[in-house]
This record gives sequence, C-alpha cells and structure tokens, in this order.
Amino acid sequence: MLDIAPRVRVDVDSLIAAQHDLGVCDAIWRIAPAGKADAMSAPHLPKVAGIDPAVTASPHTVAPTAVPTAASTPTSPRTAHAPAQGPAASSVIQDRLAGMVSDLTTLHELTERLARASDLTSSLQEFLRAGAALVGARRGLIVLEPSDGLGPTSTIGLGLGHADLGHIETVPRSATSYGRILDGLPDAHGGSEVLPEPGTAPGTGAGGYATPVDPRHREVAARLGYAASYALPLTAEATGRLGAAVWLYDEQAEPNDRQRDLAGLYVRHASEHLARMLEVERARTSLATVAEELLPSRLPRISGVQLAARHHTGPHGGGDWYDALPLPEGALGLAVGSVTGSGPSAVAAMGRLRASLRAYAVMEGEDPVAVLSDLELLLRLTEPARSATALFAYCEPAGGPNSNGRGRKLILAGAGHTPPLLIGERRTEYVETTLSAPLGMLSCWEAPSVEIEPAPGETVLLYTDGLLRRTGDPMDRAYARLHAAAAGIPRSAREDPAAICDHILRTVLPDGDGDGPVAPADASEDIVLLAARFE
Repeated sequence: MLDIAPRVRVDVDSLIAAQHDLGVCDAIWRIAPAGKADAMSAPHLPKVAGIDPAVTASPHTVAPTAVPTAASTPTSPRTAHAPAQGPAASSVIQDRLAGMVSDLTTLHELTERLARASDLTSSLQEFLRAGAALVGARRGLIVLEPSDGLGPTSTIGLGLGHADLGHIETVPRSATSYGRILDGLPDAHGGSEVLPEPGTAPGTGAGGYATPVDPRHREVAARLGYAASYALPLTAEATGRLGAAVWLYDEQAEPNDRQRDLAGLYVRHASEHLARMLEVERARTSLATVAEELLPSRLPRISGVQLAARHHTGPHGGGDWYDALPLPEGALGLAVGSVTGSGPSAVAAMGRLRASLRAYAVMEGEDPVAVLSDLELLLRLTEPARSATALFAYCEPAGGPNSNGRGRKLILAGAGHTPPLLIGERRTEYVETTLSAPLGMLSCWEAPSVEIEPAPGETVLLYTDGLLRRTGDPMDRAYARLHAAAAGIPRSAREDPAAICDHILRTVLPDGDGDGPVAPADASEDIVLLAARFE
C-alpha cells in the first residue's frame, strides 16, 4: 500500500499552521523534515465504511484562519512551541492532523478496492472511478496503450458511452493533453487543461498549455458538454508508460493542490497494480491463443450434416477440447473431452490427447469403445498422473446399410463424460450413455456403446461439464437448466447449429449477454459446445 514512515515529526508553530491549509502530502513534506526531536507516533483511525465519489474534499479540512497580528506573534523560538498560544492554535493543528488521517484513510480504502479487482478490465474501471472521486470530476476515460507495443490496447470510459468515446477519438491526439502523453512528447506531463470560452482569444490554460484550441476539440467538447480536463500519465517502474487517464469537468474548473497530491499518490500506486494485471492479461491471452491453435481451425464439410462449435477458455487455461474429423467412406467422427488441471501443462496434455484420438479414430473409428480403450491405455502409460473424460461418436455414412432410409445412425461411447443432448421439434432429451469412469482412473477401461438415430432436422449437442459448472447451480439443477434452454430454442434458430449454440450459452450462463455467447470473465471453467444438425 502506501509507504509512510511509522513516526512523523510534528513541529509547527501557530503562525505557519494558521497561514497554510495543509493537505496530507503538504503536511508530510513540510512538517516532517522540520523541527526538533519531538515525535509523535499516531495509530491509524478505523477505516471509513465506504466513500461517496461525489465528495472531493475532506470534511476535516477547514478554511485558513486569520493570520495573528504582530503583537500576538511570539518572537522567540522557545516560546513559538509553548502551550501559551491558546486553544485556537491547538485546534488548527488538530484539524490539520485530522485532515491528514482522513486523506490517508481515503487512499487506503481506494487502494484496497483496487487490489480486490481480479482482472485488467475491472481494475481499469475501478481506477477510473476512484480517480474521478479524488479530483472531483464526474466523467473521464482511460486509454491503455503500453509503450512496448505488445498490447493489449483499450479505451474505457466513465460516464461516457461508446458514441461519446468515438467522438473523442476523432480529436487529433496532439490537441489533447492525454494524447500528448500517449505520443510520448517530452513536454507532456499531463495536468489541467481549461478550454477557453467560445469567441475568446486562446491563452494559457491552467496546465500551462499555450497552444490554440483545435476546432475539432472545441466542437467535441461542446457536443459532450465539458469545459476542462485533468490528465495524468500511467507509468510503472518495470514496464514504462502504460497509457493515460483524463477526467472531464462540466465547468471551467481544475483540482486544487490537495486533490492533485492525493490523485498523484493514488495513480502512482495504481499504475503498478495495472502493470501486474497487464502481464496477467498477456499471459492469459497467449495461453488462450495456444489452446485455440490446438483445436480445429475449421470444421469439415460433410454432406447432410451441419456443424458448429463454441469454445471459451477460462482465465487459467483449461484442457477442454473438441474435434470433428472426416473418416473413410464418408463417415464422420465427433469428439469432446476434458483433461484434469489447468494452465499450460493441461493445455499441452489436451493437445496430445486430441492428436492421439484422431489417430485411433481413423484406424478403428467405427468402434468408439475401442477408440477410447486405446486412448485410456496411452494416457495410463504416458501420463499416469492425469485423468480425462472423453466422448466419441461415430456417424455412419449417409445412405449406409444401417440407415434404413430414416437418417444416419450414431454410435457413441463415453468415459465419465456428460451425456449428449438430442434437440428436435418433437423431442428434447438426453442420450442415456453408459455410466463409466474417466480415462486413467481404472487399470482397464471398457464400457458398452449406445446407438441413436437422429431424425432429419434434429441436432445432437455435445458439451463439456464446464457449461454446467459455470451456472453455479448443483448439477441436477444445471442439467435441468440446460434442458429447458434447449427446449426453448426459437423455431427460426433450430435450422442453424451456430444459432443453437449461441442460444444455449445466452440462456444457460447467468452472466451471458444478448450480443453473443460471452461467458463470465471471472469463471474458471472452460466451455466447449459441438453441435451437429442432420438433414
């Protein structure tokens, strides 16, 4: 948190205390170095329960008192610290110390809230909200643009919609204080920038900028209704410049010295936290990219079958996978599975397991039990510390000898995996696969297969248990929720397996939104959906 010396020397005469309205930073810098050996070790007051973002000034900070007259001002250094100054001087000092404690409590509360943010997006949002409360602004934005060029880059607004951010981005970067920070100009250090009233001659703003206001900047400011801004760079010791933050004022205003000091301390700490979250986000992105590359880049085109898949990787990177591969004589193999564990090792094991299953499926795919038996033997011999669940389905060729003119026949075998879901106009039901142990759990795995005959227009949905676990419900309720979501698929979406997957994700996941299959960002489970619609 904040590095503050455990003992702060206080040696202030009543005249200095009366003339200066000291905030926490001024008090530390002006009081601590001066005076004699008189010391005070003050414990921290209890933490304030909540902070009103609209309040920007500490209630303990009072207006400066009148300067004492020469007749009442002591001239001897010895008498300058005597208690004979009266209760007024003591009250001023107590108010200043109370203001210092209040400011430190505020910073402690805000930095604790930031530390509780679990990812980069939530950290940026919390940083922007806390900064607005400290500088007394209502709106603002933060632009994440690391100077190393490795990304990620993003812009997040506070009180600004996507359209508002789009308008701001049309302003030339050199015309804004935060844009000059992002461009790395040597004279760009942020600060206040007050836009002059329309029709007035350009002058020097409060932040020291003497350049004329860009016409586009003035137009956007008038459209969005802000008249001043306060920008600060985000710089971490290890990574350098991360980006810039700017807060917008509705009036021609700027933060006072106390607000600047508090905001500076907070931004200094927050930048280090954001740098750590940035590294975590980069690691997650790299791991997710590797996992996606280990999965099929595109699904095969098989006559009479439409395929669609959805894969969402958890923040730690899991071992859920899927596969769809064409087999000899026009057959089709469908597979889903999950490797225990998370992180890079689980992703690597998933890649090895999927590649092995593809080889076994090509050699003896018409017998799913044999495919899983070979896979179990390989897993037990090469990776004895791991277990995995898997489900493999062999889809006979169209018009095969066993089709009977009614459609394709599927032969399935599962090893501790969730049962497939058969979705159609007249039925929505789980396929009762034989209950068996996961791969690697027994010395010898074997279970009977089951056969189903999807009617034309029906869809077989394969999925991993991450879909059920992300609901947060017990498994029986999660199964019921998935069944209800499948039964409620609109008629217009039943002809498209991709639309079926999207509907399932939006309906089943508690945090899914209406714009697409977006899984909760803080979920730890992978999600895999593989849908096959038969014509």
